[in-house]
This record gives sequence, structure tokens and C-alpha cells, in this order.
Amino acid sequence: MGLRINQNIAAQNAYRNLSVTDSQMSKSLEKLSSGFRINRAADDAAGLSISEGLRSQVGGLKVAVRNAQDGISVAQTAEGALNEVTSILQRMRDLSVQAANGGSQDSEATAAAQKEFGQLNQELDRIGSTTSFGKSKLLDGSFGKSFQSSTTQAAASLPTGAQTFQIDTVNGVALGAGNEISVTTGNIGANATAKEVESAYNDAISSALKQSGYKGDEIKVKLDVTADKAGYKTTFSGNKEFSVSDGGGTGLTSLTGAGTAASGATPVAGANSGTFQIGANSGETMSISIDAISATALGTSGLDLTTDPQAAIDALDTAIQGVSDQRATLGAYQNRFEHTINNLNVSVENLSASESRIRDTDMAQEMVSFTRNQILTQAGTSMLSQANQASQNVLSLLR
Repeated sequence: MGLRINQNIAAQNAYRNLSVTDSQMSKSLEKLSSGFRINRAADDAAGLSISEGLRSQVGGLKVAVRNAQDGISVAQTAEGALNEVTSILQRMRDLSVQAANGGSQDSEATAAAQKEFGQLNQELDRIGSTTSFGKSKLLDGSFGKSFQSSTTQAAASLPTGAQTFQIDTVNGVALGAGNEISVTTGNIGANATAKEVESAYNDAISSALKQSGYKGDEIKVKLDVTADKAGYKTTFSGNKEFSVSDGGGTGLTSLTGAGTAASGATPVAGANSGTFQIGANSGETMSISIDAISATALGTSGLDLTTDPQAAIDALDTAIQGVSDQRATLGAYQNRFEHTINNLNVSVENLSASESRIRDTDMAQEMVSFTRNQILTQAGTSMLSQANQASQNVLSLLR
């Protein structure tokens, strides 16, 4: 063999292998100390890109869970207030039944009942105007109804049969000629109540919106019989800008009067959209709306127990039913939010597991690799020392 001192190939080879082993051991130390398999893009470029996307989804879903929990709190706050409204209405009905017992009630007793009745009406107004979640009013009729278009029809008769009109814009976007959403209700009975007509219109609106690719809750209509029962007030509302018109049909003109032109919704000052972000991605929302609570909205403001307690009993039955329906709707919202939270938590768990498999260090496997590199480092250091000693053999030739 040749003996050379300028180039120690064996030492260079040992050093090269030792450098590789030392680099691998440093990476193992980093992974073991950080707990992450990917600490920089160079560790796994594709894995980093995928895991960051999963992290975005997991983070968004966790926030969505909190949003849904806030939704439950909003619904519970409103429903708690409505519980007291129901109690007030029940007391008002008791007073009406008492006042209707003319065989034993004198005028002074009826007047006393009317005084309490008036105070209870004021309390209904106070609850409706002050019930809030944060700074958002819940029961003043603006929650979930950022845009409204209202009109009062003098005619006392409600529309009957099938009604047709069209939605011209949704979310502020004009749908254009031929793309308007046509709404056709089912047959409305001749003796239908305002609540039944309202339900028929809302079902038809929701169905038409869904068929056109919308969620179905963008626009709603509410019918309220006027205090003198000589007409009714129609209110279209939505959480986004919209407009409707008769479109040559009969539905809208039946609700708002003959010859009514396109009805554009206007923004409601201080209104809350009632839209909750319940998903990690754009458009994954849920909207809720809450009807107004007041003596006027419930139809109790003009009642007088001293003159017509029988009418008060009928009006209060309608008001109690309306509030009960609203409470049932809020309860349904709460149940839906709870199911949403359960679903989101399952998604968070599964996506977190996927992200962990890509991003996190398998500590047992990495410890095996670290131990191997540690042994190789010790062996490489020893062999480098031995290779450096080999050149000393040249000195024996110089003696």
C-alpha cells in the first residue's frame, strides 16, 4: 500500500460520515425537543403545505364552536325574556276573564283590573325595548332583520288561493330579467288567519330561494292585523339587502295593495344581522331572526277591559300563541346549535388527528433514530482518531 501524508483519505472518509451522522443527530434532537416532525419547510415541503391547511381548518372550527355557543346564549337570553312575557300575558288573560264576569264585578273592580292591565302593557314594551345581548337588541324587531320593507293595507280581507310574486334582488345583487326568483304559494283557505297566510308565504319564499341556490332564510314576511282590525301590516325582512315585486302576479299586490311597485328593503338602524359563522369557511353561516315584542306587536295595546273584556280574551289567546311559537322557534335554534357544536367537535378531533400524523414527531421512532445516530457519532469519532493515527506510521520510515 502507499503511505501518504498530504491526503489522508481514510480520515476524510471518516470525517464525511461523521458530519452526516452529526447532522442527522442534530435534526433528531430538534424533533425530540420540539415535538414536531416538521420544523421548517425543508423537513417536508409537501407535508408542511398540507398541515398548514389542516391547521387553518382546525383553528376555524374551534372558533366556530365558540360562535355556536354564543348563538345558544343569544337564543337563551331571548327565550328567557319571552318566558316572562308569557307569564305577563297569562296574567293579563286572567284579568280579562275576571273582568268579563260582569255578574259579580262592579265598575270599580273592572277599572282596577284595567289599571293593572295597562301597567302590564308598559312592562311588555319595556322588555321588548331593553332585552339585549351585549349592545344588540333582541326583542325590538330588528334582530336578524337588517333590511325591512313595510306597508299597511287598509283592506281587512286577507289573500286567498294561490299567490304569486317575484324576488328581484338578493344580497344587493340584481338577478336580471328572466332570472328573478318566482314565488308561488299553495292554496290559502278563504278563512285563513294572518298567521296561516304568513306561514304559507314564508314556506313558499324559503322553497323558492333554496331552489335557486340560496339558504332559504334570506327573506321572510310577517303579517300583523292592525289594532282596529280594519287592515293588516305586511313586513318583508332579511339579513341582507333584497327587493320584491308583483312581477305580474297577485301575491305582493294582495299583501300590500293594488298597483304596488317594486318593494326595496331599507337598512334598519342599529339592527343585528342575526348571522352566526358556524363553519371554518366562507358562507358557512346560520341566521336567526326574532320578532318584535311590544304591546302593539302583540295586539294588546288597544284592549280595554272596562268596555270589551271578551275581545281581550281572544286577543290574548292569539298573543300567547304567537309568543309560544316564537319560543318554540328559539328552542329549535338552540337544539340546532347544539347539534352543530357536536358535529364541529368531531371534525376538530379528526382534522387534528390528521394534522398530528403529518406534523408531530413519533417520539418512539425518533428516539430509535437518535440512539442509532448517537452510537454512529461515537464510532465515527473513534474511527477518525484511528485514521489520523495511521499517518504516524510514516515516521517509522524516517528513523
